[in-house]
Amino acid sequence: MKVIQSINLLQNNIFYYIFTTMDESTAKAKELFRDFLNRKDLKKTKERDIILEAVFDTHDHFDAEELLILFRQKKIPVSRATIYRTLDLLVECRLVKKISFGEAHFRYEHIFGHEHHDHLICNQCGQIIEFYNKDLEELQKKICRQYDFKEQDHSLRIFGLCKSCQ
Repeated sequence: MKVIQSINLLQNNIFYYIFTTMDESTAKAKELFRDFLNRKDLKKTKERDIILEAVFDTHDHFDAEELLILFRQKKIPVSRATIYRTLDLLVECRLVKKISFGEAHFRYEHIFGHEHHDHLICNQCGQIIEFYNKDLEELQKKICRQYDFKEQDHSLRIFGLCKSCQ
C-alpha cells in the first residue's frame, strides 16, 4: 500500500510543492526517525524528510554526493552539509547503514525493513553482490557464544573478482 503525502518547502523565497508516495515501510521509517529526533531534541525539517524519502526510494548502495546530484537535478534545494548530517542521524537511528567498500568515500544503504545480508565486492569493476548464508550466520553466533561476546552488529565484506572480471 502506498501513502500519498505532500511536502511544502520554502527556501530562498521559492515555494516548492512536492507530491511523493511512500510505501508503508518508508512511512514507518519516517515515524521512527521523527521519534528519534524528538528524543534527541532535534528539529524535524522538511529537508530531513526529503532526504529520508530519497534514501528509502533507492534500493542500491549510494553515497552522499549521489543524493546531492539527484536533488540538484530535481531542483530541490538541500545543502551538502544537510545531506551529510541527516545521513549521520539516519545511521545513528539505525535506519541506514554506513559501509566502506574500499573506496575513498562511504556508501549507505537503508536497512530498516530489510533482512541482514553481507557483501561480495569486485576489486576490478566495483560490482557489489549482496548475499545471505544461514550457516555463516550460525557460525558467527557460535563464535560469539564461544568467546562470551555479545554481538551488537556485524558486517562481512569479501573483496575479490566477480565472474565477469576473472
